[in-house]
Amino acid sequence: MILLPAIDVKDGLCVRLYQGDYAQVTTYDSDPVRVARRWKEAGASWLHVVDLDGAVLGQPVIPDLIKRMREATDLHIEVGGGLRSLAHIEQVLSAGADRVILGTVAITNRPLLQEAVERWGEQIVVGLDARDGWVAISGWRETSKVRAVDLAHELCDVVGVRRFVYTDIARDGALSGPNLPALQEMQAASSAALIASGGVSSLADLHALAQLGVEGTIVGKAIYTGDVDLAIAIREIER
Repeated sequence: MILLPAIDVKDGLCVRLYQGDYAQVTTYDSDPVRVARRWKEAGASWLHVVDLDGAVLGQPVIPDLIKRMREATDLHIEVGGGLRSLAHIEQVLSAGADRVILGTVAITNRPLLQEAVERWGEQIVVGLDARDGWVAISGWRETSKVRAVDLAHELCDVVGVRRFVYTDIARDGALSGPNLPALQEMQAASSAALIASGGVSSLADLHALAQLGVEGTIVGKAIYTGDVDLAIAIREIER
């Protein structure tokens, strides 16, 4: 299982939100590029970067930052937040991202998602962010009437999506442990690769996720608070 340290960016700072609440922000570093280097030194191979301002505005805000991360490290980078058009996707991939995560458009603009998958293939990941099993969109401010497992099944079979990031919003930033039953349900819903996100609080959580068989796990707050030592976790989990 691959570990993807998260760098969430708001106002140019490396922050964490609590359960996606923009009113509950903790700033951990003023320089996301410095943080990227730190996770590189810890042994990471991937970064999971979230453009929080872009998610609200509906357009990417951090392409220049992605370029600087690309210049500063040789890490693979996946980016999500605010990607609502083919031009947005092109902009972020051109900035140096290896793949992009689409969330809102998977619900609101299926033709765009279809064209993106046809053009970029595995570089397109769909982010399924769920609140009580229902997909949330627009920076998690709106909850749709679509169940995450149903959407995963449909997008895999009909659109050809090859990878999902599943986030349980109630667990995000809460250090309360991952939602293993929901992840098992997601695995059963489609044949696509699955990356888990939300709730990791310990090495034990990571071992449980590895046993579940997910492709990767995004680790956020726990590596900033010190609850998980990323270097130790990578040595134990990715060996």
